Amino acid sequence: MTATMAAWRRETYGPAEGVTRERLPLPEPHHGEVLLRVQATGLNAGDVRLLLGDPLLVRPAFGLTRPKHPVRGMEVAGTVVGIGPDVVGVELDEHVVGELVGGGGLAEYVRVPAARLVPIPPGVFAEAAAVLPVAGGTAWQALDRAGVGLHGGAPRVLVIGASGGVGTFAVQLAALRGAEVWASCRARNAALVERLGAVRTLDHREEPLRALPAGTFDAIVDVAGGIPLRELQRLVVPHGRVVLVTGDGGHVLGPIPRMLRAVVLSLGSRRILPLAATPRPEILAKLLELVDDGRLVPVIERSYAFDEAGAALAHLEEGHTVGKLVVRGT
Repeated sequence: MTATMAAWRRETYGPAEGVTRERLPLPEPHHGEVLLRVQATGLNAGDVRLLLGDPLLVRPAFGLTRPKHPVRGMEVAGTVVGIGPDVVGVELDEHVVGELVGGGGLAEYVRVPAARLVPIPPGVFAEAAAVLPVAGGTAWQALDRAGVGLHGGAPRVLVIGASGGVGTFAVQLAALRGAEVWASCRARNAALVERLGAVRTLDHREEPLRALPAGTFDAIVDVAGGIPLRELQRLVVPHGRVVLVTGDGGHVLGPIPRMLRAVVLSLGSRRILPLAATPRPEILAKLLELVDDGRLVPVIERSYAFDEAGAALAHLEEGHTVGKLVVRGT
């Protein structure tokens, strides 16, 4: 195995145009870690936020003046080529997928804590597996937090921002849980979202939600942001829930002011609940099973070659991605 590897990195905070391909030392797995040869990396909106170091609130955790993790990519599928001390349950040459806290996936190799990895079923392609950990896991946790499918019945659920990475998973998973799914997305994406399981689509930018009667929904999953919280709260039934997936907000404090306002407004019966999704291998295993069974279909707008990783980040930065973007390994 070569002593170096190719990776896409940016040493300072800034836009995707500053990301360059470089040669880096090959990482060695530490205690509890394995080394993966990367087959596919899924990109997320969070990669752009961390690339820019925005909001400033995140910088104490991810690097005050420059990023601690200059290589982006938080979802990775790959083959185990090295095993560190004290690793159990993972074998050499096994195909696995998992989430990287901080990043590192836009490289030929990456070391990952073994406890975060899940085996990929033989019938699931690496590119499909690589878009599940963050986006699919976030959608699953948002629906759990909203109570969708946890108490039986057929709730009516609104997914706002339904054509993005998290949104396309949220629509499908809510429908699989027996919900009547309404979805807000751009008109050009309506047909896609309906194929995923939405019974009605609208664009809240063109059709203001205030035109809908109060109590129209049992739950709302807001992936897009930008809608007044009181308006979202009005649209759910008593004891209904609004789950905020989006991190929209100011350049300094990010979503914190909106989250605090949500706490105050939630003192009544219609709760507004911010979501802080976390890596959940047990959920990832269930998502892989659904994909393997054909009941869940990852929406991948485009798959890029490794040499095009910089272009993939630039496209993601534009903010109009439908579903997910994937960068293939070398």
